[in-house]
Amino acid sequence: MIVVTGATGNVGRSLVQILAAAGRPVTATSRAIEATDAPEGVRHIRADLTQPDSLRPVFDSAEALFLQNGGPSAHHLSAPDLLDAAKSAGIRRVVLLSSQGAATRPESVSHGGIARSIEDAVEQSGLDWTILRPGGFASNAYAWAESVRTRRVIAAPFADVGLPVVDPADIAEVAAVALREDGHEGRTYELTGPALSTPRQRARTIADALGEPVRFDEQTREEARTQMLRFMPEPVADTTLDILGDPTPAEQRISPDIERILSRPPRTFADWTHDHIAAFR
Repeated sequence: MIVVTGATGNVGRSLVQILAAAGRPVTATSRAIEATDAPEGVRHIRADLTQPDSLRPVFDSAEALFLQNGGPSAHHLSAPDLLDAAKSAGIRRVVLLSSQGAATRPESVSHGGIARSIEDAVEQSGLDWTILRPGGFASNAYAWAESVRTRRVIAAPFADVGLPVVDPADIAEVAAVALREDGHEGRTYELTGPALSTPRQRARTIADALGEPVRFDEQTREEARTQMLRFMPEPVADTTLDILGDPTPAEQRISPDIERILSRPPRTFADWTHDHIAAFR
């Protein structure tokens, strides 16, 4: 049995589908999971990562765990307690969905500090571990969906700064390999797309997929910051803008890890857009 936490998220949902299609027994869990969120035959149990006791029935009969790093509630997560509960239940392998920021933004509590502390707990857990560090997700473009649907407009800062955004489905495929196959213990994988792409280029890709013009409006940093502060804390917004506007060389590096593990190149942003264009129509 493989336990997938964050099973309703961009990566977890795809991972559950991949494992189920391969015939592997899966338990899908999140705080609000419903029967409709899991493929037929997949056990689904509501649980909260910040409450390790709620995970004990989830871990029953499992031998491997996909652990997403808690997302917005990561600062409430007691990773050592959670991993102790997993180990006590008989789990022997853990694949952690961490963040590139654990390496590139260690000074930022929101982007690096918390992620690094969870990585440390995983490495010290006594379990066979693999850590995945993706960069920015292609699916962050969903933030533009409403304005594209209603006004055919995309607004974003730093129009011509490129980052190698990664398709969450690629992350899920790498996780599935690490959960099912030996040889990935003690490894940390950096997961990126195959090329740098800028907000202006991604807007053009969406327009091409729609077959209709989409206007791109470049925001100032302050305009973008004001918009971000409506749904994220100030330190998170500021560090996010630092990454988007002045990425480090490591944040712009194209990693070979997806191709090494999957024996194919990572999907492009155009590939992601093709698969999800209905959200923008």
